[in-house]
Amino acid sequence: MRQIDRQFWNGRRVFVTGHMGFKGAWLCSLLSHLGAETFGFGKDEREKLLYRELQLTGHCGCVGDINDIDAVTAALAGFNADILFHLAAQPIVLTSYDDPLGTFETNVLGTVRVLEAARVAAGLKAIVVVTSDKVYRNDGTSRAFLEQDALGGADPYSASKAAAEIATHSMARSFFSRPGAARVATVRAGNVIGGGDWADHRLLPDAARAISAGQPLICRNPDSTRPWQHVLDPLNGYILLAEELAHGKTAIDAWNFGPMREDVLTVGDVADRFVAAWGGEAKWTAEPSRQAALHEAKFLAIDSRRAQRELNWQPRWRSTEAVERTAVWYRDHAAGRSARELVERDISNFFGAAPAP
Repeated sequence: MRQIDRQFWNGRRVFVTGHMGFKGAWLCSLLSHLGAETFGFGKDEREKLLYRELQLTGHCGCVGDINDIDAVTAALAGFNADILFHLAAQPIVLTSYDDPLGTFETNVLGTVRVLEAARVAAGLKAIVVVTSDKVYRNDGTSRAFLEQDALGGADPYSASKAAAEIATHSMARSFFSRPGAARVATVRAGNVIGGGDWADHRLLPDAARAISAGQPLICRNPDSTRPWQHVLDPLNGYILLAEELAHGKTAIDAWNFGPMREDVLTVGDVADRFVAAWGGEAKWTAEPSRQAALHEAKFLAIDSRRAQRELNWQPRWRSTEAVERTAVWYRDHAAGRSARELVERDISNFFGAAPAP
């Protein structure tokens, strides 16, 4: 299994859009752990954010909207970045039903605006655009999707991410194919979990909120199947891919970073493991709601053999371990442990520097 080149990242200047989001905060924390200097650009008006609790070193952030191209261009040019990770998005399926226009505006045109800003930025070597495992045209079969499978989307979120893929590859081939231009790739991960995600309409944040309040978790669609994975697994893949892009070793393309096929679990399985790991009186129940009538794919899995073959990337934590570690993170945070301490504990455990908690 390939290891991250720490020497490559030490002192590296990395621009991260969506740094205030769950995955963005973990990415900035991991890059800080590797010695990189990070600049975050994005906005998130929620009161409770992991990012605010982390007090990252070697990091500065700017509140801005990726749909403001002048602001993105100025921030990217001013930081003089080597690497760009684009994560800023409207990330929730159910929210996309309430605000389809805003979802398409941010996820499609926002991505194009970031790439347009990158097109005129000097010094960029690699651009990684983060989309979703939901970009595939889900035909209802129980097979795992490959990178070359058809894109689609039966809900606004999924369709917007599929459109972002098409827009990215068009921009990349039109403007980033010349010698010396930054290499561009898109990445698709599974249902990413980990401590510090406080978003609405996500299973484990909902579980942490309910159990902390002495209430049962109410599960939507407990029989639906998803590719659950700890946030550090795809982030590890994104960083390995960025190294390859910066060295010019891979072409414009899309990459899957999901769990092993046997690690695809139902929502009910995940709820069982989460409440067991939390302990005490934690429990869950299934209950129909209005959201259950809205379309969400019943089965979803992605095939990551290409990343395993060409990048020597492997998921390190099985889905069951990812769920259990996430439950322990939330439980310990509810008991008063700091988010920064808990994130650093998981990073150390993930890279083998300490025993499992």
